[in-house]
Order: sequence, then structure tokens, then C-alpha cells
Amino acid sequence: MTVENLNWTVYVMLCADGSLYTGICTNLLRRLHEHNHSDKLGARYTRTRRPVIVVYQESAPSRSIASQREHQIQSMTRVQKVALINAAGQLPEALVC
Repeated sequence: MTVENLNWTVYVMLCADGSLYTGICTNLLRRLHEHNHSDKLGARYTRTRRPVIVVYQESAPSRSIASQREHQIQSMTRVQKVALINAAGQLPEALVC
């Protein structure tokens, strides 16, 4: 099975400082663990903002589509991202304005 044939996930994580981080992966539980515990595999951005929690996720059929959606979400304002999370019914109490 090639990487392109895997199911991809686009996710948004809430960092301890209240910021939002967006990424893509093929295994969300593994990626969450990496963001919270690995200084080599977790994103540089999240290393200093631990712990992080997943507040939004959506599936994508390919890496290309996941990357495009990741870029769309990263281009949103914080208000738009919170609205996206809220619309999906995944809004944690920490994001309630």
C-alpha cells in the first residue's frame, strides 16, 4: 500500500497557550502522541505549547486533498476556525467565547 492510498486526516489542535495548530496525518492518535511527547517527531510549534488536544478532525481521501484542506484552514482567521470547530460539534469549553 502506498502512502497515497492511506486515509488522511486533517486536524486542528488546541495548544496549552490557547493557540490553534492545523496539520495532516494518517494516524491521528500516533500524531497526537508525537505532538505531546516527542521532541523529534512533534512539530516545533507545538513543542513549547504542550499539552495539545484535538479539537477538530475531518477525513480526506488523499494526501493532496488533505494538504489543500490544511492550507484552507490555516488561511482562516481564528474566529473562522472556532466557527468550523463549533459547526462540527467539537468545540471544547476552552474555546467558548
